[in-house]
Amino acid sequence: MPKYWMISDRSQGGTGPDVNTDGMTFWVSDKQPLTDIKNWRQVTQANFQKLLVSVADKFPEHDPAENEKQSHVTILVHGYNQTFAKATQFYQDFCGRLFDGPDSLGLCILYDWPSRGSMLGYEPDRSHARLCAHDLTDVLSALFDWLVDKQRQTIDNPAKACRAKVSLIAHSMGNYVVQKAMAAAWTRKNQPLLVSLINQLVMVGADVDSDLFNQGAPDNDDGNAVANLTYRITALYSGRDSVLGASAGLKHFGMRRLGRTGLANRPPLADPSSPTDNVWDVDCSSFFKPDVQDIHGAYFLTDGTLNLIRYILRGLDRGVLKTLGYTEGTAWP
Repeated sequence: MPKYWMISDRSQGGTGPDVNTDGMTFWVSDKQPLTDIKNWRQVTQANFQKLLVSVADKFPEHDPAENEKQSHVTILVHGYNQTFAKATQFYQDFCGRLFDGPDSLGLCILYDWPSRGSMLGYEPDRSHARLCAHDLTDVLSALFDWLVDKQRQTIDNPAKACRAKVSLIAHSMGNYVVQKAMAAAWTRKNQPLLVSLINQLVMVGADVDSDLFNQGAPDNDDGNAVANLTYRITALYSGRDSVLGASAGLKHFGMRRLGRTGLANRPPLADPSSPTDNVWDVDCSSFFKPDVQDIHGAYFLTDGTLNLIRYILRGLDRGVLKTLGYTEGTAWP
């Protein structure tokens, strides 16, 4: 079975700088380097789904009391300014750290969207992100249908219970793609969920509004959808992230970024009918050495933050994580 998985929204056979007008393409690989498209094999969407289900069905079976040992199907959404080569190298390195060997968390799928990364072209990049979000919505909707089908099968035959948790890790502007995709998925389904679509959502250095989950905020409809579709949301942030400092100052008319300051309020000021106790944040500044310049990308290179991501996906309670030194942030004034 494949070791590496990719869903691409790129033009030019999966490596281009633009959105593919013909829709998503699906790829698998067992050969490095993943930066070479020749080391990937394109498959149909139906075959991709069939292979994925086959692998997930072979994950180790655990008693409900061993929930933290359950394997994951994780979607990784990269951030701003990533070419195909950068995105696939990022994915290869990340898999090597958390999805390889005896301690593997399961399997990881790269969702590769075209981000050009020009300072002057920031709004067009956001436009790319919105376009790609529609495709990611299709992916999330298919996952929803799979999970609901598994739940229905379990009622008749407990042996057919789903052996995988579905998690999502997004970096930088990839969080904006996720925000828009999950909002569309929530609207499309428009029904009470039998299960949480996403078990764990990790928002790393998120280039989205810090008040995303606050009632009355401009994007709160999106934030409400994300919170409703997810069991637990953890935002990793650092005030040392100068990239997001520029993002707020130059591109968002002073609105602070979630990945720069953390949540505007803790807990978020949500609609009482839709509580957001499942949203929290962690200040990761202390895990980066003083001489680290690129804090924005350092989350995926630093043991402290990588271990935190592992613990989050395992489902460790936030109280336990606090005892391990992962401290919830303090709301800014």
